[in-house]
Amino acid sequence: MKTIQIKGVSKVYGQTKALDKVDITIESNRIYGLLGRNGAGKTTLLNLVTNRIFPTEGEILIDGETVFENDRVLGNIFYMTEQNLYPEDERVRNIYKWTKEFYPSFDMEYAKDLSERFGLDTKKRVKNLSTGYASIFKAIAALASNADIVLYDEPVLGLDANHRDMFYKELISNYSENPKTIIISTHLIEEVAPVIEEAIIIKEGKLILKRSVEELLSEAYIVSGEASKVDEYIQGRKCIGIDSIGSFKSATVLEAVNNKDEALAEKLELEFGKAELQKLFISLTN
Repeated sequence: MKTIQIKGVSKVYGQTKALDKVDITIESNRIYGLLGRNGAGKTTLLNLVTNRIFPTEGEILIDGETVFENDRVLGNIFYMTEQNLYPEDERVRNIYKWTKEFYPSFDMEYAKDLSERFGLDTKKRVKNLSTGYASIFKAIAALASNADIVLYDEPVLGLDANHRDMFYKELISNYSENPKTIIISTHLIEEVAPVIEEAIIIKEGKLILKRSVEELLSEAYIVSGEASKVDEYIQGRKCIGIDSIGSFKSATVLEAVNNKDEALAEKLELEFGKAELQKLFISLTN
């Protein structure tokens, strides 16, 4: 099943609390977006899940087994880091071969095919790859790993628009053919929104939301119009963000719309609009 349980996890560096009593259950065979502003604790959380660092308190379990110094459990996780941790003088094709030593299900033919499609020269040494092609190389290794859990930290760093689109489409195709647990940590929320099924939002080391993207967007909306009328409308409602330009105002409301809401909006001559995940993220993390 490969369910990840993060139970009361905190991580402290000196006087800085990077994570504060985080409790999350990550179900298997879903695509998650791990979202947060810079310094929110996203990479710290991924490093804890992969046992690269250790929690100050709490524990992390996969299918009920601790990840702490558990090579058998950790062997089911592939982590594409933002940093390049591969030997710089090694050629890409050789790193694919070494990856198969650690991940026996690594699909070499698939990796070669993806490299051709993305225009990656596998004869190149890692140190000679551009930022974009270094990301492509690491993403291909992750896609071909066939690991049960795949973690992506800023997977499209440096990629142009065409390659980003190719990556997202390939990720969905790969997931559809071989379901697995995927966690994507990224700042490009608008781009990743159509891909992820569930959003995990952390702010200043604390979990503030874990919801299905579909449910979240269905229970949020934007109301806009004359500022004074918007102010009247949002009284008593869960307003999580406001934008104003002169006498015009729009407000993001985190509630489902009912008939009473529609009637009041019509009376006040206000307009409803769909909330987008990026807008909700900005409102929730400001």
